[in-house]
Amino acid sequence: MRQTLTSPRGMVTAPHHLATSAAASVLREGGNAIEAMVAAASTIAVVYPHMNSIGGDGFWIISEPGKEPVAIDACGRAAGLASIDWYRSQGVTGTVIPGRGPLAANNVAGAISGWQEALVHSTRMGGKLPVSRLLADAIHYAKNGAPVTQSQVNFTLKFLSELGNQPGFATQFLNGTAIPEVNTLRTYSALGNTLQALSDKGLDDFYRGDIAVSNATQLERLGSPLRLADFHAHRAQSVKPLSVRVTTSNGGATLYNMTPPTQGLASLMILAIFDKLRIRHNIHEAEGFEYLHAIVEATKQAFKVRNRHVADPATMSERGVSPEQFLTDAFIDQCANAVDMKRALPWPEKTIHGDTIWMGTADSAGRMVSYIQSVYWEFGSGVVLSDTGVGWQNRGSSFLLDPTSHIALAPNKKPFHTLNPALARFDDGRTMVYGNMGGDGQPQSQSAVFSRYAMFGQTLQAAVSAPRWLLGKTWGQESTTLKFENRTDQKALQALRDAGHDVEVLEDYSDTMGHAGAIVREANGLYLGAADPRSDGVIAGF
Repeated sequence: MRQTLTSPRGMVTAPHHLATSAAASVLREGGNAIEAMVAAASTIAVVYPHMNSIGGDGFWIISEPGKEPVAIDACGRAAGLASIDWYRSQGVTGTVIPGRGPLAANNVAGAISGWQEALVHSTRMGGKLPVSRLLADAIHYAKNGAPVTQSQVNFTLKFLSELGNQPGFATQFLNGTAIPEVNTLRTYSALGNTLQALSDKGLDDFYRGDIAVSNATQLERLGSPLRLADFHAHRAQSVKPLSVRVTTSNGGATLYNMTPPTQGLASLMILAIFDKLRIRHNIHEAEGFEYLHAIVEATKQAFKVRNRHVADPATMSERGVSPEQFLTDAFIDQCANAVDMKRALPWPEKTIHGDTIWMGTADSAGRMVSYIQSVYWEFGSGVVLSDTGVGWQNRGSSFLLDPTSHIALAPNKKPFHTLNPALARFDDGRTMVYGNMGGDGQPQSQSAVFSRYAMFGQTLQAAVSAPRWLLGKTWGQESTTLKFENRTDQKALQALRDAGHDVEVLEDYSDTMGHAGAIVREANGLYLGAADPRSDGVIAGF
């Protein structure tokens, strides 16, 4: 059993150890939590390319002692040409946008703009490390070689039939038609040159410089609706995160998460609904039928809201919907009242697919970052731009070609996002950053980790390592069952089946559950950290 690691000055957790190391080295050189996260984000985009890329989006929550948390929305908008009529002109019928290929690459990649915006906050905090230092590890691994992980091999094999013929994919990720072997060093020369250019010219070159011109030209040539004007118009935004209050094992806490178009609302709702069910029904341990049933049913109530309402904030406003209305005590009560503690609500609703990385950093001044970066599906659209080495996301394929839908495609609209970085501030002075990867699984694993640690008193590492569950699809799963790891109590699983849950049992430590992580800062300044045994990640502290 892994132990919760501790550190007095700073800490990093990431699902790949080289990203953790890159961030930790920045902290040791006097960098702050934001600078460390940029180092981690750039590095993991090279060493874990099936899960994220600089051709994807990102979302931040930044905590600074004595100040309200700040969120950064680095979501790329749909192309100005991206309309339902445009897709019809390309021969696309029905309501679904293709998930792979140039037609799936229809929204700007916002991740690097989020790095830019975060570094503005870093400068205000006294951050002084140059971008060249923050990107140094990423550039090294891209130019000199990054070890291929088992995870990359597994997902390349799993989706090779739909990825292998996408523009640029084979050159970037295959040896001819063969999948590289685990632990072989793989270089990404074009990507290394792009990162070097960003280091030399500044991050804005991705949107308003030579890199923007190159990316836009290639995307247009391949058949994407993106144009240079879309890059020029893009900016990340600092926003106020959503929040909700819950009780904990020794007081209370305020939970923070990302605003729409992300499913951060769902993450907050799950824990708020479960908190009421926990108190009403005297649930006193994070195991057994009552705990699992209550938290799964809370998830269903939250997902019903998410699936009907969460979209581009402008669309929600036009429809007279505010995310805050679903976080009021009255609405959370209504959701809790709808839960039958004896029977499962029939399911499924619409499910969400996606792959992602979550990372956390913390520095000696108590500043903490919760960050998530993604290309949506494994390898995103599968399109790799040969001149720049950038693999492009397919987040915009989450739009529908249905004008009546709240997630209908429209020019310059933000797509629905599964991404949601989480942060909690406890009444006793603790601060916690936590998160996970994997579509529908993200808010569910957040609820597992937070509830087990904060409501039931498990150690942080035990809360991350403990058997998890997933309602719906993720990581390419086709079934919409309620999935559990085999380590889950068998009596509880049978009771769930008897209550009407469609239970499916997976291996003991399943990648399907994603890669979670967490860092807690105690009131006395001591850091606690946990990494997921399901991942290639580690904790680093000093």
